[in-house]
Amino acid sequence: MRITRFVPVFVAAAAVGGLLTGDLASAAAPLVTPAARTAVHLTDYSDNDGSTSTVILADGIGDYGKATSVHPDGTVDPEHSSQLDLALTQGSFRLDIGGLHQKIIDAFADFPANKKTCSGTVNVTGWTPIVAGSGTGAYRGIRGGFTLAVAIDEVDQKPACTGLLNQTIVISGPGSVSTG
Repeated sequence: MRITRFVPVFVAAAAVGGLLTGDLASAAAPLVTPAARTAVHLTDYSDNDGSTSTVILADGIGDYGKATSVHPDGTVDPEHSSQLDLALTQGSFRLDIGGLHQKIIDAFADFPANKKTCSGTVNVTGWTPIVAGSGTGAYRGIRGGFTLAVAIDEVDQKPACTGLLNQTIVISGPGSVSTG
C-alpha cells in the first residue's frame, strides 16, 4: 500500500513533548516578537520509510530537530493522515498534514511513472496550518502555517515494480508564523 511510502516525511515525534523539561522550555528565548509575523522556511527530509525524519527551520526561526507523524492524541500515525509533530531544540509544535497526505495518496495512484525502470517521482504542494495550541517552549502560542512542496523519488523492484528498493523524501517550503 502506498500510504506508508512517505512515512519519514510526515513522521517526527510522537513523544516530543517529553524531550523538553520545563526548565529548558522556560529558558528558551522567544523566537518571534509577540503578534509579529515572521517569514520562516521549513525543510524536512528522509531516505527511508522509517518513523522519523529530520527537520530544519530557517530564516525567521533558526531551529532543527526531528519530525514524527502523529494522531491528535500524540500516538504515532503510520498512515501520515493527521499531524506532523516537530520536536525542535527550543520547543515543539504540530502541523496539520491531512490535506497534504490526501494529495500524496492521489498522486501515487499512477506510480511508477516509468514501468520499464520501476521508478518515478511524486510532487505535490499544499497549505499546512499549525495546529492551534500545539506549541511548547519557545513556540508556545505559535500560529500560522506553511505552503509545503513534497517531492518523493522512488525505485521499486523489477520486473513487477513492487517492493520498495530506495526512496528520497523532501518536504520544503515557506511559511508565516507569529507567537504571543
